[in-house]
Amino acid sequence: MVVGDFAQGTQVAVIGGGPGGYVAAIRAAQLGLEVTLVERDLLGGICLNWGCIPSKALIHVADLKRQIEHADSLGLITSGVRVDLPKIMKWKDMVVEKLRNGVSSLLAKNNVQVVVGTARLTGDRSFTVEGPDRVHRFEFQHTILAVGSSPLQLPGIPRDGEVVIDSTDALEMTTVPDSLIVVGAGAVGLELGTVYAKLGTKVTMLDGSDKLLPKLDPQIGRVMERALKTFGIDLVLGARVLGVNRKDSGAELEYSASGKEQSIVADRILVGIGRRPNTGGIGLEKAGVKMDKRGFVEVDSRMQTSVPGIFAIGDVVTGLMLAHKASYQGKVAAEVIAGQPAAFDGVHVPSVIFSDPEIATVGLTEEDAHSQGIDTKAGLFPFKALGRAMTIGDEGHGFTKVVSDARTGSVLGVHIVGPHASDIIAEGCLAVSSASHVDDLTLTIHPHPTLPESIEEAAEQVEHRAIHIFNPAVLGR
Repeated sequence: MVVGDFAQGTQVAVIGGGPGGYVAAIRAAQLGLEVTLVERDLLGGICLNWGCIPSKALIHVADLKRQIEHADSLGLITSGVRVDLPKIMKWKDMVVEKLRNGVSSLLAKNNVQVVVGTARLTGDRSFTVEGPDRVHRFEFQHTILAVGSSPLQLPGIPRDGEVVIDSTDALEMTTVPDSLIVVGAGAVGLELGTVYAKLGTKVTMLDGSDKLLPKLDPQIGRVMERALKTFGIDLVLGARVLGVNRKDSGAELEYSASGKEQSIVADRILVGIGRRPNTGGIGLEKAGVKMDKRGFVEVDSRMQTSVPGIFAIGDVVTGLMLAHKASYQGKVAAEVIAGQPAAFDGVHVPSVIFSDPEIATVGLTEEDAHSQGIDTKAGLFPFKALGRAMTIGDEGHGFTKVVSDARTGSVLGVHIVGPHASDIIAEGCLAVSSASHVDDLTLTIHPHPTLPESIEEAAEQVEHRAIHIFNPAVLGR
């Protein structure tokens, strides 16, 4: 391996080319800074290549299959659907490649230098990049660490990529398994478990919590439990994995639940129990960057670490591990480096699970607010009372809930479980981040018939005056 004779200088070095890193690099370049971006694998990072984008492509296909299979209730008679998984994967890969090429083009047009290789800090103003045939040395004025995260593995049950798989493996399978055990009923488990259930797999989902999605509004978890049953998914809560025994085909997973030890056999075991920050082996100690006990880099609201000039964003800092959070933090870091006023407030980060029905939340739940000593008023509007939901045959059992401060009337949170929740939540994000009054939502004329009308109705229901559900309490006022 050839080591470069001299160090190349750059104003801003961005380590990691995912949704946090490439956005930070482009924003810094827009602000007139000289930028070098280092990526060890593919531009776009986990999100674009092995996460957000490919999973949503497969979710779309699975949803379309189910819609076709149930189209006879709408008067469309079909003769069935055949799944060609290799062809589906090829289409998914084409989508990913187009977007990755777009990222590459944007970086080039913004004059961002892209270096391929593995970066390691060698000091508080220098790092090396081990490329395919040589080691490059760099010196920087500022650097932004955007190195992302990796899937957690079950202790004693390592991933082999064939029987015990992670989310990346699940997005690359070429045959639909007859049976699948999903360990972890969070975003990854719900999304991919539902995909394969719709494609024809018998899915069993295990989770260690006694409640489904315990950190969200309690009613969301109850809606999702009913939804999983409609897809034939067996959900086991309060489960603890004990071990795995390999079989000629697949494996037997042993677990305990409800005080009993049990086992189940399946072709594949998908582990989706969370992710860990990629902070090991990148030289943080040599640079003097402080981390917490869990391995996350400590930063302030400007994304500045304990070392002046070194910033960190995305999955390597505490908070929700979400692409849009990383992108926003990347812009904040770039703007701070350029001398502009910028800061990050994690309260207003929306979260979306592309399950069926979709889940989207932003801000505080009623329970969150009460734990902070805030009295609340909340309004809930069910999708089954919404005309647009009925016209697309997807009213289901979902709802939109608006949580407000009982004293000031400001919107504290919006929580949605239902069709296209991922799209509807944007209005809730604006309301929460701008501290809008509930009346700002009720006085906004929403077009009819649309799904966002559920936000207007939920906001009106804060004072029990939604029009399209009966409110006996207000009669005679």
